[in-house]
Amino acid sequence: MADAEPVLLRVERPLAGCALLTLDRPGAMNALSIALRRQLASAFEALAADQDTRVVVLTGAGRAFCAGLDLKELGSSPDTGASLAPTADIDPVSAMARFEGPIIGAINGPAITGGFELALACDLIVASTAATFADTHARVGVMPGWGLSQRLPRLIGAGRAKEMSFTGNFIDASTAAAWGLVNRVVPPEDLLPQALGFAADMLSTVPGTLQAFKRLIDDGLGGTLAEGLALERQRSRAWASTIDRTDIERRRQQIADRGRTQAGPPPGLRE
Repeated sequence: MADAEPVLLRVERPLAGCALLTLDRPGAMNALSIALRRQLASAFEALAADQDTRVVVLTGAGRAFCAGLDLKELGSSPDTGASLAPTADIDPVSAMARFEGPIIGAINGPAITGGFELALACDLIVASTAATFADTHARVGVMPGWGLSQRLPRLIGAGRAKEMSFTGNFIDASTAAAWGLVNRVVPPEDLLPQALGFAADMLSTVPGTLQAFKRLIDDGLGGTLAEGLALERQRSRAWASTIDRTDIERRRQQIADRGRTQAGPPPGLRE
């Protein structure tokens, strides 16, 4: 009987409605072996089918977020092409796209190439001051296949994206923030509290709106501005037909109360 596949992904429930996924190959900088890719894809497929999970936080164990594909494993593969263009069961980024709620990347250390692509597949990114980012596809001699060539230029502009991809150079967390790649940079000890704080904020919104708002933004970005505006008008009218005016008044008061407790600069920008 074959040995069971080692568990390389931790799945925890730190908050009701939130799943925390931790890549758990710290001795290999969480490099994406086929086994880890399979477990990550499977976890996101399961979470997509779980109506109680509305937000996911993704992070790495140890000193790295993810060093990318396991090049040692790839170099010994009898079919390198199949490993680089995998089937759905070992394609975590496609599985992430099928999860309808927000995905928060908590980037604790280096996010390199395939690991960088995992980060880019998140809806927002909180980075530790120890985080770094690099696209080394050109140095390895492969093409990206998980969306980096399209997502990165949309986030930081074509010139900066080409600088990263054509040189393979690393950028630090502060540069990533200045370029608009990450939402917050925090000390390492504050990384998960900040990411889970964002998750809690999202979970306090009206049920159903997170998924609908994410679809609206992502679908709108897939077309022109005019098409996106038309899509917003269409979906806004459809959503408005489902709203009870008494709910609006109750929520207005909740928003006012919450606003009074949130004076000052955003988290991560305080002295």
